[in-house]
Amino acid sequence: MEPSDVPCPICGKVFPVKEIEQHASRCLFFNSNETTSPASSSSTKRASTVLESQPKRPKIEEGARFSEQTSDGGEHSKTKVASISSGIPLSEQLRPENLDEYVGQEHVLGSDKILRMLLDKHDIPSMILWGPPGCGKTTLAHVIAAQCKQMRQGTRFVKLSATMSGVNDVKEVVKIASNEQRNFKRRTILFMDEIHRFNKLQQDIFLPHVENGTIILIGATTENPSFSLNSALLSRCRVFVLEKLQSECMVIILKRALKALACRVVPGDNESTHSSDDEDDEDDKSDKKRWSIDRKSVQWLADMCDGDARNALNSLQMALKAKECEDGSSEENHISLDDIKDGIKRSHLLYDKKGDEHYNIISAMHKSLRASDANATLYWVTRMLEGGEDPVFVGRRLVRAASEDIGLADPSALPMAVATMQGCQLLGMPECDVLLAQCAVYLARAPKSTEVYKALMAAKSTVSHQKGPQPGVPLHLRNATSKLATQLGWGKNYNMRHKDISGLTYMPEGLENVNFFDKKKH
Repeated sequence: MEPSDVPCPICGKVFPVKEIEQHASRCLFFNSNETTSPASSSSTKRASTVLESQPKRPKIEEGARFSEQTSDGGEHSKTKVASISSGIPLSEQLRPENLDEYVGQEHVLGSDKILRMLLDKHDIPSMILWGPPGCGKTTLAHVIAAQCKQMRQGTRFVKLSATMSGVNDVKEVVKIASNEQRNFKRRTILFMDEIHRFNKLQQDIFLPHVENGTIILIGATTENPSFSLNSALLSRCRVFVLEKLQSECMVIILKRALKALACRVVPGDNESTHSSDDEDDEDDKSDKKRWSIDRKSVQWLADMCDGDARNALNSLQMALKAKECEDGSSEENHISLDDIKDGIKRSHLLYDKKGDEHYNIISAMHKSLRASDANATLYWVTRMLEGGEDPVFVGRRLVRAASEDIGLADPSALPMAVATMQGCQLLGMPECDVLLAQCAVYLARAPKSTEVYKALMAAKSTVSHQKGPQPGVPLHLRNATSKLATQLGWGKNYNMRHKDISGLTYMPEGLENVNFFDKKKH
């Protein structure tokens, strides 16, 4: 038996220290279903005592380690040291362990914000974290998990992913959580990553257990919770919206990663040489190869990753690996801007053709077109095309805008939009991009008229709010297709003159004086 192994006080099997607590919890749960005897009661108490007396050791991921550094005050601080050769992604190696290390999302985690105050008090509510990839949802959950280890009574933290787990896994977690709460008064936090992968029927599994406090649910999603999550679940959880990280935050994250990789940030050719970033880490005693990188390269990478910290860190790791393979010398390797650009041929654009950005950007394009802002219209069209949007989809929206927003003010707009959509079907990308750009700019600059659109809305309102049955078609407007219809008066006295001189009415009975084009009603 290794020194780090301990026997289970219930079944006697030997497990590592980091696994004994979870195993003992399961043992207690399954033994609690049997008839309780004085012996079993005493063993349960012994198990509780042993578990509480076990020292908690910090969890250190493979590929990342901590180096002790002594400050002037004699205190020890931990500095992360990462490795580019590890099989673990750099973004996983360098996850923050506390809120002080967490970068960004000040609108949610600022010192005066409710979530930060609750986390500082270790009063963690059930919540849904909604935000784009790489904004820090999973990292925030890891910070909460680290806080759980510091709580007096102890709080269990269980992580599942809806991409790999099912309802049965959730049921198993709930069983153990119920046992922990009943026997040890210990709370359980369940972090469900990609919770939107569960359909709304599967999400019902969380409802009773979140309601009665058996588990504290933290869900992470990149989809709009209003559409992807059960409304009953949303009523039991607080939704926190995380935004894409700004370039300033990305630079901070990248510089921390570079420090952990023993890589110096140096000024470029036209930059000042005096900066705190240029200070070499004298205390780093790692035997790994030293690196250096230009400030402008760090800034370029921060700008090009579209607020996705995971993408930025992993792209940096890829660039360092490629450079290390090229040069096997022991001298310092310098990472230039060209090295970074060579690994990232294009910017990382957040665009999901079935997600929120799909609808947000097409809405922005239509509203910009409606406001006659040709620059903004062209920008949003370009964002969609560069993100991989189907050009025919953009063309269909332009056809709608040509009729809804321009209408009779420029009757040629509609044929042009239809021709553009058909041209996209014939050419495809990338040749059809100029068709969409030309049509979008033309529609943005065209005069606008919503007269027909508003009249249509008024007509729909009249039909939908009709009291009783819809009025019948007047007899003189009906087509007499048979002798019986003629005898009944269908088509009688009909003529083709203008309505002002025909002597006929063309609206149903009771609606003769309705005017859908009356501007006073709009």
